[in-house]
Amino acid sequence: MRLLASDIDGTLVPRLGQASDRTVAALRAAQDAGVHVVLATGRPPRWMTEIAARTGIRGHAVLTNGAVVVDLQRVGDPDHGVLRTTTIAPDVVLQIAADLRAELPDLSFAVESVHEFGVEPGWVMAVERDLPRAPLHELLERSGPVVKILAKLPGGDPFAAADPDGPAAHASASTVGDDLLGLTRRVVGDRGEPTHSGAVVPMVEIGPPGVTKASTLAALAADLGVDAADAVAFGDMPNDVAMLRWAGAGYAMADGHPDARAAADHVAPACAEDGVAQVVERLLAALPVGGSGGLGRTA
Repeated sequence: MRLLASDIDGTLVPRLGQASDRTVAALRAAQDAGVHVVLATGRPPRWMTEIAARTGIRGHAVLTNGAVVVDLQRVGDPDHGVLRTTTIAPDVVLQIAADLRAELPDLSFAVESVHEFGVEPGWVMAVERDLPRAPLHELLERSGPVVKILAKLPGGDPFAAADPDGPAAHASASTVGDDLLGLTRRVVGDRGEPTHSGAVVPMVEIGPPGVTKASTLAALAADLGVDAADAVAFGDMPNDVAMLRWAGAGYAMADGHPDARAAADHVAPACAEDGVAQVVERLLAALPVGGSGGLGRTA
């Protein structure tokens, strides 16, 4: 374990929640042991300031499902510490949207750029207020380089915190997100990289073609001189599948999506049980005295 990559929502923290003291301590202990700790998430840069401060993780984070890499020590800067981006051309976005709407006329779209998130008028969004609202072509004109688009059928806020008394947010309580993802993959083809991070939400995310958490982590690991065999990854949803397969040891959360569990080598305890922390503590405890065996080495 020379590199530890972890998803955030549903993996490190309850959806849009806070990292527990135990999780923070485990991540810091791994970092202090010389492990490269990398957050790998669908979140955009503007949602990273709080968790960066809370965890104290230094180094890199892979955001928007692989399309953006940031320096976590600079996410509070005006440029959010962005180091690298991969984008989708506006004309490709419009073509994809038209083709998807031909299948599902009720779809609404949102546009994620490095610095802004804009939504079409029908998009329900309670977590963030006062968002730019306009037809898709106008959003593209004002957004700057696009790193991700989102498509959603009518329904509630896709980023609202999960109801603790309701059905599991990312287990098999509903397959509406899975059904939409299947259709989107068929329509989009090789023009983009569709995925989703919530099975009960009728929404998909579409990134640049070929870009996943895994592809960006692989490039980052190469820069750090770390082999995939020496990487440990944690995730819970379809947008984590490629990452879980890439890592030498992939851990899906016990309460995660069936696709994530099928892709992983191991199952970690549930997010609510500090599952990542439990596994990391065990891996660190297994270190020989003096940290030999590779864990304490850095590139």
